[in-house]
Amino acid sequence: MGRPYSMDLRQRAMDRVALGETCHEAAAALKVAPSSVIKWAQRHRQTGSAAPGKMGGHRPHAIAGSHRDWVLSRIEGQDHVTLEILAAGLLEQGLKVHPASISRFLHREGKSFKKNRAAG
Repeated sequence: MGRPYSMDLRQRAMDRVALGETCHEAAAALKVAPSSVIKWAQRHRQTGSAAPGKMGGHRPHAIAGSHRDWVLSRIEGQDHVTLEILAAGLLEQGLKVHPASISRFLHREGKSFKKNRAAG
């Protein structure tokens, strides 16, 4: 992922726009994309600063709290439960998740269901 432009460059662009230049003119003079200056000007109008917003971050897991407890209780009580069955049960509770998300959740919880040739 790239880095945001420096505040010095952003401030010079905002100074030019404040003096009456268009965003396209300021961008050409500073050798940046016009879309960058346009976005900085929008941010400056909305927040009073052209400073970059937060980059990256962490998205919380969808299956947590009571949903986590429900999934764990379902897999403990049954020998054969599919990811699709779990996804349908969570949907009934108001949480729409993809079966792959449930698979990642189970992996994080240390639950693994491996097929075994000897068992077949």
